[in-house]
Amino acid sequence: MPEVKVLFVCLGNICRSPAAENIFRDFIDSEGRPIAVHIDSCGTASYHIGEPPDQRMQDRLKAHNHSCQGCARQFKQADFDEFDLIIAMARDNLANLQAHARQPGDSSKLRLFSDFLPDSAPRDIPDPYYGGTKGFDRVITMLEDGCSGILQTLYERAKSE
Repeated sequence: MPEVKVLFVCLGNICRSPAAENIFRDFIDSEGRPIAVHIDSCGTASYHIGEPPDQRMQDRLKAHNHSCQGCARQFKQADFDEFDLIIAMARDNLANLQAHARQPGDSSKLRLFSDFLPDSAPRDIPDPYYGGTKGFDRVITMLEDGCSGILQTLYERAKSE
């Protein structure tokens, strides 16, 4: 199976998208099924370029037995060429990405993270930046559920190829 390249995108790339990147990488590493995936994350804004994930998110990921690594970067148009699946954490992130799309092929790579969650889930993954521990834990639980759905989608895609 060819390598699939997945990019998670939020606003600043210090909470939601690096958490999704790390959780998804942990899922891939623990699955044991043969799937080649390159995973990265970025933000639509340049607020935190070069910074590690927010310390509170690092602490909560570790409490949930997830790794936490990464360095914030901003989305660039070349990411449309590099990645097969670009997943936005919220509708405003998705709208920003759609505004950068150069052609229909770019837009076809874009998905909303909640597309991989049950229909009853919120459409946006909330930004926990201004909240407390419970907000970070809620986001991690949502990301775990969605990453499981993404992995299942990739397995189904691989079977049909």
